Amino acid sequence: MSEERDLGEALAGLLQASHRATFEQLPGLMQQAAVGCGYAGARLFVVDLQQDVLREVTGKGRSAGDGGQEWAIDSTLAGRAYQSGQPVLSGDGRHAWIPVLDGTERLGVFDLRRAVAPKAIQDEVTRDPAGWALASLAGMLLVSKRANSDSYARLARTGLMSVSAEMQWTLLPPMTFADERVTISAAMEPAYEIAGDGFDYAVTGDVAHLAVFDSMGHDTSAGLTASLAMATSRNQRRQGADLADVSRAIEDTLVGQFGHSRYATGILADLDLNTGVLSWVNRGHLLPLVIRGERWATTTRCPPAGPMGAGLGLPVTLCQDRLEPGDRLLLYTDGITEAQDRAGGQFGVQRFTDFVIRHHATGLPVAEVLRRLIHGLLDYHQGRLDDDATVLFCQWNGPS
Repeated sequence: MSEERDLGEALAGLLQASHRATFEQLPGLMQQAAVGCGYAGARLFVVDLQQDVLREVTGKGRSAGDGGQEWAIDSTLAGRAYQSGQPVLSGDGRHAWIPVLDGTERLGVFDLRRAVAPKAIQDEVTRDPAGWALASLAGMLLVSKRANSDSYARLARTGLMSVSAEMQWTLLPPMTFADERVTISAAMEPAYEIAGDGFDYAVTGDVAHLAVFDSMGHDTSAGLTASLAMATSRNQRRQGADLADVSRAIEDTLVGQFGHSRYATGILADLDLNTGVLSWVNRGHLLPLVIRGERWATTTRCPPAGPMGAGLGLPVTLCQDRLEPGDRLLLYTDGITEAQDRAGGQFGVQRFTDFVIRHHATGLPVAEVLRRLIHGLLDYHQGRLDDDATVLFCQWNGPS
């Protein structure tokens, strides 16, 4: 009972102190709470935008001499915890690396340190409610403090960001969401120069709303086009408009702003989470892919209505498909499949679907599969993409 009381008092004190705390004060608060729970100390690390490294939150921002450590995701114990979504212990048992999550979105890792190694290292951290509780609270506090903190943005960036990318990242929903019925995850590159692509999703009762956009060009106007498409989509969806009317409203917004000089292709879809019925419209975009089982993929079909803003006047057709439990729906832009190697060979749809099938079969979290996909795409294209590359993954798990 004493340990439970200490844990309760430490967590209560952390929550109370957090109400008026800034992002810079989080390391001190987490350290104090960890000591109150009987640990020697704790450190909080956040992931960078491209998910290459984990950077320590020191409370001093990100500058020379701040004393913060940095761990590579692909070659460290901290990175292994981030990739797997499971705790990882150091060899001597004194360090426990615990994933820091917001729901299922991966924010970073929490390093809990013991003064003395535990007698039984095997599975020690999985039986430690204090460690999980502290890491969970770290995730909640990160989300509550990062929105109004430039320090967080600087810490999570390893390069300079364009104005278009700044605008796009501000509008995007979390990169990962999951509940009992659906898993949704997305990835975008080039992270610091993204301009014409955008994605959106929301869950309303028994429906998951999904959308992906690809606007003409790769400049600030392209970013504005994608942002207007996303904002109009949300505005109309929240007023109860159906998919066809949402796409028409996007067209009207773009024409009103740009005439017919700018346009965006897109897929807008609604997934019924009880039945698996997928309703969608195609506005001149690449057709969605459905992966069923571990070896079979198919392309859905729907007559295109033309890009939004082009003013072609084509009829908008509402199409329907039925997913089976476990099916994975992929919405993507041409930057995924048209990336080229040195010889000019495209990454292609087959390589894209094979990658997702092969890596998903390993049991890795969906977000980790997409992280590896984007890194593989960058390697294929010698580290730099000529076009935005976006993928939105949705797995229907079946009715609850």
